[in-house]
Amino acid sequence: MRLIQLMKKKLYPENMETLFEVGDFTNEILEEKFDVKDGKWWVDEEGWLVGENRKCSAAMCVTKEWFTGDILVEFDAATVAPATRDINVTWHGSWNDEKNTRANGYVMGINGFWEGRIGFEKSPSYNMVVLTQLFNFNPGEVYHVTVGSLTLAPGVVKVFMAINDIVALEIKDPDPLDTENYGFVGLEAFCTRVKHKNLKIKRLVAVDDPKTYTPEF
Repeated sequence: MRLIQLMKKKLYPENMETLFEVGDFTNEILEEKFDVKDGKWWVDEEGWLVGENRKCSAAMCVTKEWFTGDILVEFDAATVAPATRDINVTWHGSWNDEKNTRANGYVMGINGFWEGRIGFEKSPSYNMVVLTQLFNFNPGEVYHVTVGSLTLAPGVVKVFMAINDIVALEIKDPDPLDTENYGFVGLEAFCTRVKHKNLKIKRLVAVDDPKTYTPEF
């Protein structure tokens, strides 16, 4: 069984309630279940949702349905040649129609942030940015991406990302977004071309996993 091991929490995605699921995309699914917020978005002959955007901005394809509370989002994604950067997703999101840009949201990026890093940022204040360059990204390779947010206590939310079920980053946000009132999930093309498939949104449930050390010497 798949396991995503957080600090003192275990996640078993296969045991979680599925709220939304798209395997192969179709034009009918794209029209029925998503809104395009800038950029070009289409479905290729293999059922991948492809996003293309030449601007240095967050062009997004967002779910019409909102998903609030503790959620887990997972999907497969790869950059499409000649593009080599930025696999991004936003959750607990909202859109600023006046400025045609992302408003609220937790944002995850792989091989982005202008320096080829993976990390998080929190829109619109961007007063939380967490980055690392310790991930060896291969353009064109398909990655299974999992992100989510888990309420640990009133006013404290854990945000995490896993790549191929290996945790890459996790943080505690002591000033979290309003996860009960902002809720679209948005796939993003930020000055890149990227494809997506097998999108699932689940009700995140964690299993407590207490830890202690025993002496090694």
